[in-house]
Amino acid sequence: MAEPTALPVWCTEVDLAPGAAPLPPAPADARSARVLVRLDGNPLGYVTAPAHPAPDDAALLAGLPAGARDRVRARRAGSPAVDALADVPTALRVTVVVCTRNRPEVLARCLEHLGRLAYPDLELLVVDNAPTDDATRDVVTAAAARDPRVTYAREDAPGLSHARNRGLALATGDVVAYTDDDVRVDPLWVHGLVRGFSRRPDVACVSGLAVAAALDTEVEAYFDGRVSWSTLRAPRVYDLSTGAAGGPMYPYAAGLFGTGANVAFRRADLLRRGGFDVLLGAGTPTRGGEDLDAFVQTLVHGGAIAVEPSAVVWHHHRSTQADLAQQMYGYGTGLTAFYAKLLLDPATRVGVLRAVPAGVVRLVGTVARIRRRNSSVRPTGSGGNPAAGLVRRELTGMLAGPALYLRARAARS
Repeated sequence: MAEPTALPVWCTEVDLAPGAAPLPPAPADARSARVLVRLDGNPLGYVTAPAHPAPDDAALLAGLPAGARDRVRARRAGSPAVDALADVPTALRVTVVVCTRNRPEVLARCLEHLGRLAYPDLELLVVDNAPTDDATRDVVTAAAARDPRVTYAREDAPGLSHARNRGLALATGDVVAYTDDDVRVDPLWVHGLVRGFSRRPDVACVSGLAVAAALDTEVEAYFDGRVSWSTLRAPRVYDLSTGAAGGPMYPYAAGLFGTGANVAFRRADLLRRGGFDVLLGAGTPTRGGEDLDAFVQTLVHGGAIAVEPSAVVWHHHRSTQADLAQQMYGYGTGLTAFYAKLLLDPATRVGVLRAVPAGVVRLVGTVARIRRRNSSVRPTGSGGNPAAGLVRRELTGMLAGPALYLRARAARS
């Protein structure tokens, strides 16, 4: 049996291309390391190892799949870079939208990393959603003084979907990319998103890889095992013809296409579909589901979705039990509110009903996977394993989601 992963985990990355910066020393308190290994910007895989001493070159190579090791060795032997991320064509104009509410310190860190984006034709738009003071505006004004790409907008209607739609309406880019204020973007993040749009002419949406920025606590480790955002997969394009090849719940399986913290749309296509559903998302009674809905609506309206692992962001998970319990409740309500919407729509009702048995099996399997994943984490504190309480909280949210969606729908009619 594999040795349990010891917390805290140092989450970092290294590029193995010739001349790239080496892996730095691990923080003194780190017990394990999870290294995202890349080659010319392209993710190859994760290597997990003890943090002290930090994994050396041989350990990093040994931890990769055989094909990835061969690519690294060929590159180091003098082969030219193949599809280097920095060489992606940059003809598309991109607007990055960050929606935020009353978190100026968190936003300031996010803007610091957005300022390092290397994409040339770029607009950075912060949407201040129903603020109670001017702190967010002040942070954005200071950032704009340093970086003329940064602009500020205010959306007084509360709710993430309202804020996302405000950003969509104001964007000047061919592509609108969305991320969250608790995310650290990679300098070549936008290059990865644009690469996704080049996969096929009908790609209307691109999602990327959302890697854990820190795994210091049992709560963060739980969440990391619960979601699939950081799972490294090969690039793939999905459309309605994917059918059963996408799985028994396709295209309605939550998490299959990614997360709203790392997603981009062709602006004209998203506008044509009316943007995000304002009955779904954080800040509404349903608390979530707007990104799941946007993915499915892209496919239903004839577009394709490209999953592009080279578009990397680093996500800061909730670190306390109370904060994550609230988030998991919202995940539950958002998920079943999204399904309630699909069941009320004749265009998707039959497909969702057919997926219900597979969905039940998937839910049972998810709970079992969470328990296995958390049993492989060696706790550092005395709080015990958080899984049981968080699973109950999410299931409680699932039970409430349909009623919350119907209430929100009735209030808007």
